[in-house]
Amino acid sequence: MDWKSLFFSAEGRIGRQVFWIGWLMLLGAHVVAGWIPLVGQVIGLIAVFAWVCLCTKRLHDMGRSGWWQLLPILLGPVLIIGSAMSIGIGAILGEITNTDWAALAGVGGLLVSVAIAFIAVAAFTLWVGVTEGQPGENRYGEPPLTRLMA
Repeated sequence: MDWKSLFFSAEGRIGRQVFWIGWLMLLGAHVVAGWIPLVGQVIGLIAVFAWVCLCTKRLHDMGRSGWWQLLPILLGPVLIIGSAMSIGIGAILGEITNTDWAALAGVGGLLVSVAIAFIAVAAFTLWVGVTEGQPGENRYGEPPLTRLMA
């Protein structure tokens, strides 16, 4: 498998080793993108697309649909939006009751939500990167090692 199809195609299967090599390359791309203003944001968006393709192929190797990665992707924003709303509600309650504790509790909830979102993404990445793929051919194609040897 070439680099172009690894990062820009969601079809096929990849093994754990290729996944971790691709993950490290994308991590490096994100770090470099953070240092470059404006162009770095474009590089970051391209790296996110490549991440989705990489995870999809790894999930395919496990016999699962690529749609599984929506769980951690959507969990983070849902938690953070809910926490941001709780900060606003806490501020309103604090104003009504003349206390600042309600707003501070909302900020604490935001920090907890960010931590939960980070743990969810980290756990998903470990699950995808550590779980063995299906040994034989599945609906997504041949196992990656068979294709490399042929």
